[in-house]
Amino acid sequence: MTAIDKIKSPINEEMEHFQDLFKESMKSKVPLLNIITSYILRRKGKQMRPMFVFLTAKLNGKVSDNTYTAASLIELLHTATLVHDDVVDEAYERRGFFSINALWRSKIAVLMGDYLLSRGLLLSVSTKAYDLLEIVSEAVREMSEGELLQLQRSRTMNITQEQYFEIIRKKTATLISSCAACGAKSAGCDEETVANMKLFGEYIGIAFQIKDDLFDYQPKGLIGKPTGNDIKERKLTLPLIYALQHSSSTERRHILRIINKNNRNSEKIKNVVDFVTAKGGLEYTTTLMYEYRDKAVQMLTPYPESDIKTSLIDLLNYTIERNT
Repeated sequence: MTAIDKIKSPINEEMEHFQDLFKESMKSKVPLLNIITSYILRRKGKQMRPMFVFLTAKLNGKVSDNTYTAASLIELLHTATLVHDDVVDEAYERRGFFSINALWRSKIAVLMGDYLLSRGLLLSVSTKAYDLLEIVSEAVREMSEGELLQLQRSRTMNITQEQYFEIIRKKTATLISSCAACGAKSAGCDEETVANMKLFGEYIGIAFQIKDDLFDYQPKGLIGKPTGNDIKERKLTLPLIYALQHSSSTERRHILRIINKNNRNSEKIKNVVDFVTAKGGLEYTTTLMYEYRDKAVQMLTPYPESDIKTSLIDLLNYTIERNT
C-alpha cells in the first residue's frame, strides 16, 4: 500500500464516487473536447485537493452532496489553471506527459481551460451551491493576483521575503485553503470553523509551495521540471531571496547579472544554485516550511483522535515530504 493509498483509506468510498462524478462533469457533446478530457483523466495526478475537501468535511461532520460539488468544482478549477499555466509558460511536458498545448496547440488548450472553468461554474449553479462558489471564486481572484504580482516583481528583480509570502499565499495557498473551507462549509459548519479551516489550508498551501520552490535546487530535475527552472524564468523564490539578503553588494550584483543575462547557461545556473546552498538558503527555507507544517498541525489539536485526523496529518506531511 502506497502512502497515498493509506491516506485515502478512510475516504475510499467517497473518492471512488467522486471519480465518477468528476468524469461526468467534464463530458461534452463536442468530440474533440471528450478526446482531450479523456487524455486529462488518464494522466490525472494524486488528486490531493479533493482529498483535503473530503477529509476536512469528515473531520467537522459528514460528507454531503455539497461536498462532492466542492471537490468537483475545485478539481475542475485546478485542472483548468494547469492547462492555462502550460500555455503561459510554453511548457510542453507536465510530470512526464505531453501538455495539452503540446498535443493540440495553445489556442485549443486555452479554450479547453475555459471549458473546464465553465463546467465548474455550471456545476455549482445547478446545485445551488452559491456559498461554495463564493469561496472558490475568491480563490480564483487571488490566484490571478498572485501570478501577476510575481510577474511584476520578477521584472524588477526585487522581491522581499514578505512579498514572496504574499505571492505564494495568493497563487498557491489560496486554492488549498478553499479546499479546507469548502469541506467544512459542506459539512454545515459555522463561519468561525470555516474560517479556521481556511487558515489551516493556507498554512498547508504555503508549505506546499515552499516545497515546490526547494525542488528547483535539487541535484536532479524532479516533478517534471529541470533544476534551475525558476532561475531560467527569473523567478525569485525564498532560497534565493534569503541568499541575496545575506550577501555583499558585489555578490548580489553578480548573481542578479547571471539571472538577467545568463539564465539559459547551465553552468551559470549551477553557480547560482551553489551560491544559494552556500549561503544557507535551502536550510533556512526548509526550516520555514516545517514551521508552517507545525502551525497547520497545531490547528488540529482541538479535534479528538480519529482515522480522519490521522489521515489529514499524514496528507499534510506528504505535501512536504514528497519527491514528486
